[in-house]
Amino acid sequence: MEKRDTRYQGAIIRDHQILFIRHRENKSGRSYWILPGGGIEPGETEEECVRREIKEETNLDVQTVSFLLEEPGPPNDIYRSFKTYQCKPTAGKAAPGFEPEPEAANQYSIVEVKWFDLARRNRLG
Repeated sequence: MEKRDTRYQGAIIRDHQILFIRHRENKSGRSYWILPGGGIEPGETEEECVRREIKEETNLDVQTVSFLLEEPGPPNDIYRSFKTYQCKPTAGKAAPGFEPEPEAANQYSIVEVKWFDLARRNRLG
């Protein structure tokens, strides 16, 4: 996949829990947990991108609360940096969504969403 500048993602918090989505690589079957998010579309603001990506990937409508952080992307990732916004759900029930970009959908699927308690030690795995 082509390198992109920034992945805009949302840390969705409710009742001291945070929502993650599980990606499963189609080729290897390997899975991993990640915050919902993705690339910005022409004409979108960063916050509009975060809200759209969350809706596509989790079926939740959210409100962006604040900008949390920007960090470099991992080595060999398609994104050079990650920008994370804190969000709160406003409507809907969390459920696995879809990847609308055919190139990305050929690489992985969204197979699960899960709320993790921020007060407990959680293992994402």
